Amino acid sequence: MAQYIKIYEENPNPKEIKRVVDTLRKGGLVIYPTDTVYGLGCDITNTKALERIARIKGIKLAKANWSFICADLSNLSDYVRQIDTATFKILKRALPGPYTFILPGNNKLPKAFKKKKTVGIRVPDNNIAHAIVVALGNPIVSTSIRDEDEFLEYTTDPELIFEKWKNIVDIVIDGGYGGNMASTVIDLSQDEPEVVREGKGDWDIL
Repeated sequence: MAQYIKIYEENPNPKEIKRVVDTLRKGGLVIYPTDTVYGLGCDITNTKALERIARIKGIKLAKANWSFICADLSNLSDYVRQIDTATFKILKRALPGPYTFILPGNNKLPKAFKKKKTVGIRVPDNNIAHAIVVALGNPIVSTSIRDEDEFLEYTTDPELIFEKWKNIVDIVIDGGYGGNMASTVIDLSQDEPEVVREGKGDWDIL
């Protein structure tokens, strides 16, 4: 059964963050809060963990379009081809924030994503997500947890999330109630920016 860990966003406890990071390093799956909805994540470098998420989602890993959760923009060049100044300015304006930016991937992508032409980059404005990625030392790959309820797309109560996911994942973090609106997705991989999905983020930042 999954561990249920309470972490406060105002001041994430380093000991609890270490527990989460140790689990991620061992190939564990973690449900954690962001500045939008709760996410399901694993270490970007762990192929077995990535395959576990793909199985849960019922898709082939090669076809997965998941976000890379980064601490900031400093390790962008690890995964993204060189971008122009205008694109970088949009990223600087919007992040950290409730956006996923689709950017052209480079040839340094982890093995599981080698064939990807683009990647989705997220820098959530959430101290818990930030602390995890900083302590881990590399991004986590993330996908939103959807709900089967036709009226409520995303579960916001961490206790209900735990009930549903306790036998599927390794840790559920209770970081307080989550949001029920996903991030705004903006494609910056082409000549002109394109809003692919309208979500929580305001897209007048373009």
